[in-house]
Amino acid sequence: MDWNKTKTIFIMVFLILDIFLLYQFIEKRNSSKYDLMSKTSTEDLIKEDDIKYVDMPKESLKEKFLIAKSKVFEKKDIQELQNQKVQILSGGTQIRGTFKNKISLSDKFQSNQLDTYLKGNILNGDQYRFWSYDKTNNVLIYYQYADNKTFFNNSKGKLKLFLNDNREIASYEQTFLEGINEQSNKEKEILPASQAIENLYIDGDIPAKSEVKAELGYYNSLQSSSVSNLLIPTWKITVNDKKDLFVNAFDGEIIELNTEEKILLE
Repeated sequence: MDWNKTKTIFIMVFLILDIFLLYQFIEKRNSSKYDLMSKTSTEDLIKEDDIKYVDMPKESLKEKFLIAKSKVFEKKDIQELQNQKVQILSGGTQIRGTFKNKISLSDKFQSNQLDTYLKGNILNGDQYRFWSYDKTNNVLIYYQYADNKTFFNNSKGKLKLFLNDNREIASYEQTFLEGINEQSNKEKEILPASQAIENLYIDGDIPAKSEVKAELGYYNSLQSSSVSNLLIPTWKITVNDKKDLFVNAFDGEIIELNTEEKILLE
């Protein structure tokens, strides 16, 4: 056995091992530094791009999932509705009403002007919040809410008021979520709105010189025909009062809207 040759081999092996371990250490250290620098640079870049936060909610919040189910309307539900003809559709989960006595809206319509009207003419009308006015189809869109939080873009808790050419409320379609219960799991701390904004900025969704504001609500995580609905706490980030973006408040994931949802939000 050539001892000198064997010793040289061992030295080379340990040298390679030392180099590998040193490389791993440097990579890990650089990675930690990069994470810190990325966080700092994102905040700095947002400031440099002159992106302003407007009416930001408080940072420290805890929330739970919500479980709800689609209400199945029955004849007894619609018997109390006066001065309108009502049909039950979609296997009972939707109603469509046509008003006999119509009210007109002024050109300077404010959503709160209809609060009393909804309460008196729509089932659970006080549990819907104004969302938008679809000028193309001449429709006022409302979504259900609970605990002062809107069910964002949820077709199963939605109210549509159809206007005629005289700006009168002629008819409506309604769905409703009931049995809203918190899951048994404990409240979890959610990400602050500022983190949701940073995630959208990194993704390229917020341009320079924008004004952004945040609202906490719920989003239906299961876009299916299932009767049950799992509602997750969600940040709605509005850019320049024109574009709404949604971020899961638990994990910070940006919620990708399907084609129909995008059309409704345009």
